[in-house]
Amino acid sequence: MGDSNKSGYQLRADMLGMAQGIIHESGNRLESNEHFLAENDKKYHRKPIAPYTTEDIIAEAEKLYAFVQKK
Repeated sequence: MGDSNKSGYQLRADMLGMAQGIIHESGNRLESNEHFLAENDKKYHRKPIAPYTTEDIIAEAEKLYAFVQKK
């Protein structure tokens, strides 16, 4: 992110990409934790992991964009 001449559209597109990565990685961690718990406790029943939505990504991107706008 060394390019300080990005347009608002480019910046928002970058924030969406970062947000998708954050949300995706969070889901991966939840899934890994469920597998770990199930492997270590035979009585444990894995919980389903809800897929992320567009709204989840936009909400996360808005948090990132709010941070960028702070002075």
